[in-house]
Amino acid sequence: MSGYAHVAIDGPAGSGKTTVARALAERIGALYLDTGAMYRALALCALAEGGDPADEDAMLALARAKPVRVELDAASPLGFRVFAGDDQLGDELYANAVSRIVSIVAAHPRVRELMVERQRAIAGRGPVVMAGRDIGTVVLPDAPVKVFLTASVPERVERRRAELAARAVVVDRATLQAEIEERDRLDATRAVAPLRPAAGAHTIDSSGLGVDEVVARIAALVATGREAAP
Repeated sequence: MSGYAHVAIDGPAGSGKTTVARALAERIGALYLDTGAMYRALALCALAEGGDPADEDAMLALARAKPVRVELDAASPLGFRVFAGDDQLGDELYANAVSRIVSIVAAHPRVRELMVERQRAIAGRGPVVMAGRDIGTVVLPDAPVKVFLTASVPERVERRRAELAARAVVVDRATLQAEIEERDRLDATRAVAPLRPAAGAHTIDSSGLGVDEVVARIAALVATGREAAP
């Protein structure tokens, strides 16, 4: 997979990678994709179907029965539309019930293999800013700009609380912190594509930083990479 003009942004839940990736894509004129939305779509289907998220065979069968696809659409709130089978999905992707199981669903090797194939196909359409947990390590290892975006757990908890509050969902800090720490554990210890900085990635701690400042830092890396290109 050619790495031309691609930007890979990885990081844990609440690090700000989704917001930053979309803003960066708009700034540099690239496509944008949050790959986590694809795993969330499958997790949402598991909840709707009553499937066991820990059963890899069941999740793979569900992924094939209701294939997740992404249609890029700058006019949509996410910057793309997510489908599972014929059903278009929206804000329900970010429900807390989905967040609780998405790391379990995403840990299955054969599910990841299927999703990575689709993610690379999107990257083949042109320059892309792609956010997730294994973009720089697995999906786009040749991307010229790779970023590992992180933040302190307390800050990530507050960001998640704000996201949920915007959807009229109230969750106490202790519960959210426990959920985020468990997601971190699952993401970092899974056997396939664990969450970690990619080789050559620039680590940025977004604690206390505004979105514009983080975007500016990454845009500078992109500009430097373009100047260095033959």
